[in-house]
Amino acid sequence: MVRVPARLAESPTMPASETPAGSAHAKAILIGEHAAVYGHPAIALPITPLRTVAEVHRSPGPLRLNSAGRSLAVSELPGRFASVGVAATTALEFFGLPPADLEIAVRSGIPPQAGLGASAAAANAIVEAVRSYAGLALDEADRFELVQAAERVAHGNPSGIDAYAARALEPFLFAAGVASPLPLGAPVRFVVADTGVRASTDEAVTGVRQLVDTDPDHGSALLARLGELTREAAGNLEHGRLSDFGKRLSIAQEILTELGVGHPAIDRLVTAAESAGAAGAKLTGAGRGGCVIAVTGDADQAQQVQTAMTAAGAVAVWIVTAGAT
Repeated sequence: MVRVPARLAESPTMPASETPAGSAHAKAILIGEHAAVYGHPAIALPITPLRTVAEVHRSPGPLRLNSAGRSLAVSELPGRFASVGVAATTALEFFGLPPADLEIAVRSGIPPQAGLGASAAAANAIVEAVRSYAGLALDEADRFELVQAAERVAHGNPSGIDAYAARALEPFLFAAGVASPLPLGAPVRFVVADTGVRASTDEAVTGVRQLVDTDPDHGSALLARLGELTREAAGNLEHGRLSDFGKRLSIAQEILTELGVGHPAIDRLVTAAESAGAAGAKLTGAGRGGCVIAVTGDADQAQQVQTAMTAAGAVAVWIVTAGAT
C-alpha cells in the first residue's frame, strides 16, 4: 500500500484552451541519504521555489523532447537525458496514447547533479503534463510508479524519496517506502548552498555499496547509525529542539565522509556555515559535490550563514523556511 504526505501539489483541471502542462519542485534530504537505500529512514524537505515545468505541444513526427531550445527525438536523447525520455514514453503508454506527433518542452530551474532531485522533478512534471494532455485522472500510487520507472534509469535503485518529494508541500519522514508528514515544533530556516561541483549519483551510491560489500560490518554499522540519527532528528524537529537537530546533522556529515561521499568543497561550506552560527550543516543528496544544507532558527542568522557560504565559494544559495512563522 502506498501512503503519501498529507499535503501534495494538486493536479488542476486544465481549460481546453490552455497548453497541457505539469510542474514539480526540488528537494533536499535533511538527513538519512544513502542509508535510505538500505531501508533506513530519511527526512526530506521540499524546495518549492526551484521548479521544473513541462508542456505538451502537438508536433508531427516521432515523440520529441525540447530542453534549453534544443529539440531531439526521444530515441536520439543522450544518456544523461534517458530518464526523461522514459518518463514521457511510459506516461503516454499508461494513458494509451501513441509516442508520436508530440513534443514535450521542459524548462528547469533546478541545477542538475546537485543532490536536489532534478531528475525526479523532471519526471513528475512530464507525467503530469501528459496526464493533463490525456485529460484523465491519475492516483498517487500510479504516479509514483511512473516516476520511479524514470528514476530507475537515472539512478539504478532509487529509494523512492525523490519521487515523493518533488510534489510534497511539507517536510516528511520516509521510512519503509512510506512518506509521513513531519510536524515542526518551531520555525526553521534551512540554508541550501551549491558547491558548484557536479558528481554522479550512481557513482556515489556504487561507492557506498562497495564499502558495504567489502567491509559489511563497518559499512552496515555506519548506515544503521545514520538511521538512528534520523529517527532522533525527527523527534528534535517535532519538539522544536533545533540545537539538538543541528548536532545530529553534523554527526551525520562525519559518517557520510567516512562512507566516502565527502568532498573538500563540502567541507568548506560546512565549516563556513557552522562558523557563522548554524546549528549544524551537512551535505544533502549523493555527495561528492552537490549541495550543503545548514539549519538555523532565526532569519537574521540564516542571512549571515548565506553570506558566509557564498564567501566560502558557493555558486548559489537559497533560504527555505519551514514550519509556522
